[in-house]
Amino acid sequence: MIISFSGAPGSGKSTIAPKLANKLAWPCYYMGGLRREAARQKGLSLSEYNKLGETDIKTDQEVDEYQRILGQEQDNFVIEGRTSWYFIPHSLKIYLDVEAEVGAKRIFGSLQVKNTRNEDQNLTNWQAVFKSNKQRIASDKKRYQQYYQIDVYNHKNYDFVLDTTHLNQEQVFQMIYNFVQQALDKRKN
Repeated sequence: MIISFSGAPGSGKSTIAPKLANKLAWPCYYMGGLRREAARQKGLSLSEYNKLGETDIKTDQEVDEYQRILGQEQDNFVIEGRTSWYFIPHSLKIYLDVEAEVGAKRIFGSLQVKNTRNEDQNLTNWQAVFKSNKQRIASDKKRYQQYYQIDVYNHKNYDFVLDTTHLNQEQVFQMIYNFVQQALDKRKN
């Protein structure tokens, strides 16, 4: 089984996906990390790289092709990426949602602890993160609609949707793990 995570900025994907992979003793792949590194190599922030992607499909194609091949060649892994559900259609598709303000505050808090995300310029408060996230979502919607005719934020694309706004990490993990365990049990039968 392949489990794909997508969701809103700050919803907890980057925390829950590797935790679930660890619990299952499966590999975990992080597409956002690949995009951030590609941006860094070009001397761009992720925000700038996304903007470039609005006119240059190659910024998305590399990661999208990578995950498509991964889904064809491997099994039993967790993958986190906004388009993973689309390029690995046989995956168990999980979407984590969060109220935009809460997501921005979470990201700002994580940037205060360890700022390796290469997110955007001048993220000096949660309000700046909120604005950056809003621009990021608009860019995602524009690129993915233009290139693939999909809306990665549409809940109908997923098998399980969880709003993490009022949940702590352990509650989110437990709910996700229970859902995955049920899917694994059904697969065995």
